[in-house]
Amino acid sequence: MKGPIFLALDTTDLDAAKELASQVRHHVGGVKLGLEFFCAHGHHGVREIAALGLPLFLDLKLHDIPNTVAKAVRALSQIQPAILTVHAAGGRAMMEEAKASAPKGTKVVAVSVLTSLDEDDLEATGIRGNAHDQAERLIALAREAGLDGAVCSGQEVRAARKSWPQGFFVVPGIRPANSHAGDQKRVMTPRQALDQGASILVIGRPITQAKNPDEVARAIEATL
Repeated sequence: MKGPIFLALDTTDLDAAKELASQVRHHVGGVKLGLEFFCAHGHHGVREIAALGLPLFLDLKLHDIPNTVAKAVRALSQIQPAILTVHAAGGRAMMEEAKASAPKGTKVVAVSVLTSLDEDDLEATGIRGNAHDQAERLIALAREAGLDGAVCSGQEVRAARKSWPQGFFVVPGIRPANSHAGDQKRVMTPRQALDQGASILVIGRPITQAKNPDEVARAIEATL
């Protein structure tokens, strides 16, 4: 991969997504396409973004029974994503099936605890303990299932890297210094996240909502 920054194209506007990716293509290592983009444009839209030549992170957070997830991953194999996400909460068997069904070059990584959740949110779903402890449990399960790595916040990535030295860790909730956190509750600067052990950094609004996205992407890249 060209670099650690993956641009989050969280939009249903295909033309806007293509324009943003084109503007910053020399200062990012890839693009992340999430659920809203995929629901709006499917395989066709993904292929149009792929034509720009950047690695694709398909962030669909698959979570269903093992057989269904396996079939979904096989259906995505034509796209050949560089990275694909599943939910660790789906269980070991589901993650094993997802990895077994993925193309050889695709890294399958498990979402541990969403960066929009804090302890109060977890308790409301019946999970006791803090977000860090829950993330550690789920990351350990992903490793046992044979996945390539996990998605976790900057607050959890140091412990994850220590327990899983060869793991591939995706860190969202990245906010450059002095930027607004938005709906993310567990955030970290790009430099801090890399120093803690992140493999790639997912950055969206600080770049996509900037007046000059390329300039912001270049400035973030310079801090790394």
